[in-house]
Amino acid sequence: MVLLFQNPDGGWPKNVQWNSFETLNDAEEGFKKFPKRNSTIDNSATYTQIRELAAAYTKTNNPNYRDAARRGLEFIFREQRPSGGWRGSDVDAITFNDDAMIGVMRLLKEITQKQSNFRWVKPAERERCQQALARALRILLDCQIVVDGKKTAWCQQHDHETLKPVKARSYELPSISGVESVKIVRYLMEEEAPSAEIIEAVEGAVAWFRRSAIRGIRIERFDIDPVKDGTKVIEHDERVVRNPDAKPVWARFYEIDTNRPFFCNRDGIKVYTLDEVTLERRTGYSWYSDAAAKLLEKEYPKWLERLK
Repeated sequence: MVLLFQNPDGGWPKNVQWNSFETLNDAEEGFKKFPKRNSTIDNSATYTQIRELAAAYTKTNNPNYRDAARRGLEFIFREQRPSGGWRGSDVDAITFNDDAMIGVMRLLKEITQKQSNFRWVKPAERERCQQALARALRILLDCQIVVDGKKTAWCQQHDHETLKPVKARSYELPSISGVESVKIVRYLMEEEAPSAEIIEAVEGAVAWFRRSAIRGIRIERFDIDPVKDGTKVIEHDERVVRNPDAKPVWARFYEIDTNRPFFCNRDGIKVYTLDEVTLERRTGYSWYSDAAAKLLEKEYPKWLERLK
């Protein structure tokens, strides 16, 4: 099934519901009807399939799996922009949203580390992976947003040339991201021998997460009478509830200059409370996250111990 959905350029489309196909015939019919066939690294596409094919080749020694994985790698190499970054499907920018950059970088690292499923990779290909990974790490570090001389975190997407935060979809405005930045910091902390620059980047981001924690609220989801919005039927809503005992959360978006949390509707207009977001966007997007809590409480202290 993975082979069936591979595009001629070597990549795969996003949002394929792989578990929905019970037979190869089902997959073939689904392939014919699949609406958006463009190859991308968005939503875990392409690098996930390369990893699956590499595992399948290791298990079966079927050269079709290896060759398809190799074509996927060629797509990854070809799609890396001169900046060193990869784009998502929404805007041609260095994309951290939905694990786009980090997902590809993890794959390349597995290959350069000669993990068991990638022993078939040729030395020249492995060298290309190393070079691509080094360029990606360079641009990742350069994209870290600096405010008043202090390193903070990252936007969901950055311009290839200026490296400044840029807009993607209408409700994804330039910002400091309290969600995607967690994944970036985790990746940096996985470096076996982090440079002084990487350590500084992690320390700056951790300090920003601590300053930006939102305390005293919890996000409550509750059932509502079904509401039809276009093709969607919405059966729940979300609201902010005051609770002094609640664990800290982080907003998805913070204003770069003020560090004020904000939200946005599909019209592109910024608002400052969840109540001001329309029902469809309020329930159809992750506006808050507690992912940074584990980073601060467990992962960062372990990283400090490892550095010692």
